Amino acid sequence: MPELPEVEVVRAGLEPALAGSRIDAVTVSDERALTRHAGDAADFESRVTGRRVDGVVRRGKFLWMPLAAATVGTDRWPEAIVGHLGMSGQMLLRESGTPPLRHERIRLDVRHPEHGDLAVVFVDQRTFGSLAVDRLDPTPDGAAGGRGSGVALVPSQVAHIARDPLDPAFDEDAFRRAVLRTRSAIKRVLLDQTVVSGIGNIYADEALWASRLHPERLGHDLSSRSLGRLLGEVRAVLHRALAEGGTSFDAQYVNVNGQAGYFAHSLNAYGRTGEPCPRCGTPIVRVSFTNRSSHYCPKCQRRA
Repeated sequence: MPELPEVEVVRAGLEPALAGSRIDAVTVSDERALTRHAGDAADFESRVTGRRVDGVVRRGKFLWMPLAAATVGTDRWPEAIVGHLGMSGQMLLRESGTPPLRHERIRLDVRHPEHGDLAVVFVDQRTFGSLAVDRLDPTPDGAAGGRGSGVALVPSQVAHIARDPLDPAFDEDAFRRAVLRTRSAIKRVLLDQTVVSGIGNIYADEALWASRLHPERLGHDLSSRSLGRLLGEVRAVLHRALAEGGTSFDAQYVNVNGQAGYFAHSLNAYGRTGEPCPRCGTPIVRVSFTNRSSHYCPKCQRRA
């Protein structure tokens, strides 16, 4: 599943093409891509067509595109198109009029005042991703909703998602308290999007390796110093992955132009089962972890 770096790369690619554009037409080819939308395909199309897109925003692994009011002076709540890429979703930019793509689910034909006519194509091979129109609510902390916006609004579907470690409004003290009072494994805490968002299996394994912490160490057993080091390594690995365009192991994660990221070449633990630890040479091991896998060095990352 795409994590913060991959979703941020998509957001940054969409923003210059969509901010200020008008949605001229909407084509829903597969209603399975509307699982988070309250209505049917006709409802989605009618609520989006003709609207202006005011930007592209991200919190954690969610994207949203705030929409200008449908009618001047309307007293309805502000809305946005909310997107989640799921396991294999892609948001691709194509020239207007290009033939349908394989696994295409939804297409937005937009007109930008500078870039002209474009098509934003939502492609999803495994159909776990979705788009939806959702209302925007005030953020509880009064800070901007997410990356790409200075407005203190967040979609109702995203309000339960915590801020990510790169968000200026991320509450580090609240994160520390949440970790130190839990008896859950530290990796489980890192994957809990209501505690800290944007981190998935790849970057949790990488940050834990860099911090020399075993993925099953309990949160309340960590020292304040260890927790501070972990948070620093989480931010460092996210920044490095962003600089390299994210992590691509197959063709399912690409940016808006269809290009793969290359951070996979910089991984130290994730996906390196049996290979020598870059730090000590001990073979990296892989163990089952809540329907996923954890990769770590048994020498550098001792459980106790």
